[in-house]
Amino acid sequence: MGKLNHHTTQPDSLHLAHHWRSVAVGLLALLASACTTVTIDEHRTSSQRAEIGAEQSVVVLGRRHSSDYETEPNLVDCVGNVLQSGSDGLNVIAERAFLDALYPWFEPRTAPMHVRDLDRYLKHPEIAAAMNDYQVRYIIWIDGNTEKTDSAGSIGCSISVGGAGCFGFGTWENQSDYEASVWDYEKLETQGQISADASGTSYMPAVVIPIPIIARVQNSACKGMGEQLKQFFSSQPQPQQ
Repeated sequence: MGKLNHHTTQPDSLHLAHHWRSVAVGLLALLASACTTVTIDEHRTSSQRAEIGAEQSVVVLGRRHSSDYETEPNLVDCVGNVLQSGSDGLNVIAERAFLDALYPWFEPRTAPMHVRDLDRYLKHPEIAAAMNDYQVRYIIWIDGNTEKTDSAGSIGCSISVGGAGCFGFGTWENQSDYEASVWDYEKLETQGQISADASGTSYMPAVVIPIPIIARVQNSACKGMGEQLKQFFSSQPQPQQ
């Protein structure tokens, strides 16, 4: 009687599963390395925190007078959202609403460049009235932008009878540089500056399908600057009625 031999073979689907598992592990390793480095610097004109009443507000505005770049509106909105979040959040006026209410005085060509310019602006009754209606105590000007500084690698895509696919590997680096100046509207003086520098490398591996692994450089700069600005202020309790 002949001996019956059993041979176990792995189906192609199992080999494919092992292949994609290896790819997934590699992507996870890349994801862990797609990080961002953030540096925050602060300069205060006083050792004390800037005081702000519970009923008072701050407005965050972006500088857009440069011919080379403009501070991104989404960065300005992001910093404002950080400032007003949490139990210690501040009253923040939306940039667009503020600019519309005081048009055209805070447009790029007419916006004050120095805190001392506010004294001249307040001679216009409509400006003074709008500022009082908003109960503005501080104006925070943000100047800077995020840009791509370097890139490497390549990805090629092709279509054949068997299907379509992309293969390759690409990287790029982004750099964020922002500075926030805090103006005291009540005292007409600068309270200080906070700068945020962030950098990070993003990856785009392509094994059939390109998968971007993004370093959120601008978002990291926003959160770092926003949280530091929060520490800049000392909220005062709501007055008793």
